[in-house]
Amino acid sequence: MEEIFSIFYQLWYFGIFLLMFVLNLAPILMPPTWIVLVSFRALDPTLNPIALAAIGASGATLGRFVLLKASSYFTKFLSTERKSSLDKIQNFLQSKRLGYFGTSFVFAATPLPDNILFITYGLMRAKSAQIYCGYWLGRFAAYYVMLSVSDVVLTPFLQMFQERYVGVLVVDLASIAMMVLFASVNWNVLISEKKIRFVKPKFWKL
Repeated sequence: MEEIFSIFYQLWYFGIFLLMFVLNLAPILMPPTWIVLVSFRALDPTLNPIALAAIGASGATLGRFVLLKASSYFTKFLSTERKSSLDKIQNFLQSKRLGYFGTSFVFAATPLPDNILFITYGLMRAKSAQIYCGYWLGRFAAYYVMLSVSDVVLTPFLQMFQERYVGVLVVDLASIAMMVLFASVNWNVLISEKKIRFVKPKFWKL
């Protein structure tokens, strides 16, 4: 892992931006991107945390933009039931003044699975600048906070991979669990009746 970081670090801030972009292209099984930024700063404490947060947020937003566009090509494979559910979610978000902005911000600033959010946006073929503005601000805030406290409470990414393989596995499993939970929510009932109900997710049917 140290060699990978060295390759991207040779390009300095642009290399960090490029790595963040690549990591956010993947729909699943990627390490938390804030750990990547924390690790770069651990390698070079002279890196400005505000600049790192802004560059990281920009790379992440561009990566999610591409993921959204790629996901839109799978709309034709959706079942009628799934299309109806997505239409209801889209109508709900559009009915709110800052629906897309608020949703993107919350998913970006918290551990919620924003990869699934952008896949859903893609399947809805959502088009709104609020999506990216909210996501960028949420990511910037989350990255800056994590960079600010990294010296006290966090283990650098390189050390985690060298000495704590169990920690990496736990992070991946937690991400998958969040994705399953998100996919299990009956969004039709939540939006229309304001009640939380769960259904058996059918990933193979999108």
